[in-house]
Amino acid sequence: MLRIGANGAGKTEIMYSANMSYRQIQKYLKFMMAQGLIHKVEVGNPSVAYVVTEKGHGLRKSIDTILEVLNFKDIEEE
Repeated sequence: MLRIGANGAGKTEIMYSANMSYRQIQKYLKFMMAQGLIHKVEVGNPSVAYVVTEKGHGLRKSIDTILEVLNFKDIEEE
């Protein structure tokens, strides 16, 4: 979700790209907004985009570093 929303993405785009159900995406978006990892931006009426915050980018970079240390392949390369 942090990769998908890096440049801003709608709920449907995140849902399909992350292969999540509507219920799951609602739960995780709420959690991530509460943690300050993403924020909601109104791009029109009623269009909304979710954008990763600096804190969210930092978390994504930390996760990438951990995966690299553990010699895991990058998820996007699989």
